[in-house]
Amino acid sequence: MKWTKKELPPSLVKELAARFDTDVLTASILARRSLTAPEDVLYYLEDDPRYLHNPFMFNQMEDAVDRILLAADEGEKVLVFGDRDADGVTSTLLMVEALIEIGIDASWRVPVASEPYGLSIQAVESFAAEGGTLIITVDCGISNHAEVDRAAELYVDVLILDHHRLQTGEPPAAVAVINPKLPDSGYPFRDLAGCGVVYKLICALKLARSGVYKQQVALLNVRPANDAYIVEAVRLSNLVETGRIRETIVPGVVDLERTRLVPFLRDRQIFVWDGELQKRLLERALGKGAEVNFYDVAPDVGEHIPQARGQSLLRLKELSRIGKYRSEPLEEIDVLENLFISFALKKADWFGEDDLSRLQLVALGTIADLMPLRNENRILVKRGLASLNERPRAGLSELVVKLGLAGKKLSAGEIAWQVTPVINAAGRMGEPQTAVSLFLAKTREERDSLADRVIQMNLDRRRLGGEDWELVYPLARESLAEHGDKLAIVGSESVHRGITGLIAARLTSTLKTPAIVASFQGATVVGSIRSARGFPITSFLEACADLFIDYGGHDEAAGFSLKSENWPVFRERTRLYAVALELDKAEEVIEIDAELPHQFLKPEISELTERFEPYGEESGPLVFMARNVGILDAQIMGKKEQNHLKLTLDFGKHKWPVLFWDGAQRLERDFSFKNRDKIDLVFKVTLNRFNGMEQPQLEAFDARKSGAAEENPLTKPLGIR
Repeated sequence: MKWTKKELPPSLVKELAARFDTDVLTASILARRSLTAPEDVLYYLEDDPRYLHNPFMFNQMEDAVDRILLAADEGEKVLVFGDRDADGVTSTLLMVEALIEIGIDASWRVPVASEPYGLSIQAVESFAAEGGTLIITVDCGISNHAEVDRAAELYVDVLILDHHRLQTGEPPAAVAVINPKLPDSGYPFRDLAGCGVVYKLICALKLARSGVYKQQVALLNVRPANDAYIVEAVRLSNLVETGRIRETIVPGVVDLERTRLVPFLRDRQIFVWDGELQKRLLERALGKGAEVNFYDVAPDVGEHIPQARGQSLLRLKELSRIGKYRSEPLEEIDVLENLFISFALKKADWFGEDDLSRLQLVALGTIADLMPLRNENRILVKRGLASLNERPRAGLSELVVKLGLAGKKLSAGEIAWQVTPVINAAGRMGEPQTAVSLFLAKTREERDSLADRVIQMNLDRRRLGGEDWELVYPLARESLAEHGDKLAIVGSESVHRGITGLIAARLTSTLKTPAIVASFQGATVVGSIRSARGFPITSFLEACADLFIDYGGHDEAAGFSLKSENWPVFRERTRLYAVALELDKAEEVIEIDAELPHQFLKPEISELTERFEPYGEESGPLVFMARNVGILDAQIMGKKEQNHLKLTLDFGKHKWPVLFWDGAQRLERDFSFKNRDKIDLVFKVTLNRFNGMEQPQLEAFDARKSGAAEENPLTKPLGIR
């Protein structure tokens, strides 16, 4: 394993620490992770839902909201069609609950048994025959052109809420397509999970039932500047900024009608802060004959945001937290805009108690679908986990209890390892409807029974996984040799179709190469692919698109289906693709966030690691390094095979337990306890939970004898660097 640590200019670290009011260690970690832009730092230091993007930034969100509100007004029957995995299950639950909440007759459906992914013609025709008029696809739909066309023939409208890439051409001809990966979506963040997209629609529906929906609003502020006055205005539609202007006016030089202000403000409700002051400043700038009708929003804002009461915009600008997360200087008009939006969201109950329960599902789906934990995904997951740990919602509560996790503070990693696999197992075993029903069941008895069922399916899935692994692994080794050690591909009728992704992921982890695992289903082959060493899944799938019935997924994981007759061609094309491909070197590289002196290794270091939660995709755990650490004790451990190593290390004042998974063979080979070697260590800080107690511990990624010849050029004196 190669250790690397990015060198940083000290001035950059000091600048970050000062700007974002944080300590030097935190600033150095941000810098090493290339988190220096204010809009990036924001999502690591803040978790206020006010920083979430406005859902109406989606260009077609208003169309989607209007269609759902029409369905509510007209008493229409609505079908929510989801996917079988955890993201699809949580997306389905969120949408169904939101529709029922506004009085819509909503039913749901997910692919069961061997039904294919995505909306089907049969589902469309069955729903139309029942008198249904609106289908909402969640976590699917972007590739269902024929199905959407068939729905139109039957006078059934379709709304598509998806996050998968559009494979070719134009999206289906739905009433609205809400997908952050569409080039023209308008949305600033492309990596929402399917459940995240649904949550955005729910937020938009909530805002639509408030007084600001479709209101054409303008915010106006005048301030003196030497012998002139600066007049600034911002236009908002559904609280999204749609334009702004700035005029510098010298008194007596220009009339109001000759400025850009009149057309910019025309036909809009105008709001100001401190109406008496704004009136005087406008008169001085434009003369007493200039008349602008506006509403002073300051008293209303003060009722909902007490800290703003009686303050000037200039003073509020000095107090603003959001200002330090802007690339451009914060102006008074920006403060007014932020205050107005915060006020409107509070009136709309934007982040109420109901959102806490919803965000638990958003966190589960986002973690399960391996979405990057950056940008607003960090807030969605962090707030969702906080709510889950405080009071898990019905269905999840029973599941957590039966998994032995009740009372534990669950991190994103623990959710990924212990909870979402159980939800995913229902879909993998052909019964995703059981997972949906678990969360919708009305009685505890029913939820208990359904929780037992999904847990049993997970046990069955694990058993099948073990059996299939014994079959697949030797075939994968043979395939790897055929593909120049660049890729492994295995297909068999003996592999269960529900666990191809799990087996592919295990192959990738074991072989350190991309892996493809496919299940033969008669005339059809269904497969999964997982990436490693920079293998470009998206480009690869596009190169084989003509062979597929369907395909889709993400940059790290994807799935596909094709006719059995195309499998030999697919295998050969895969071989040729692999031969021509240059992959990253197989040597594992670990990037160090900070090197710590021994005195920094005290229990409080866990507070720093918690500050950077949640950890997951594209936001791995903090990696620290320490040098010249003494070994006080060493024990070999393991339930079946003695593969693991437990060390007790001497950091001076504090002694730390260290777990080194699969590190038993390293003892007395790479470093010696008997010889009292000192070691250099790369590690993360975790919590050991036992009998209701929590104790911080270290988990080693790698260790070597201090001063070893193969040491990397990390040889500067100890310190935080």
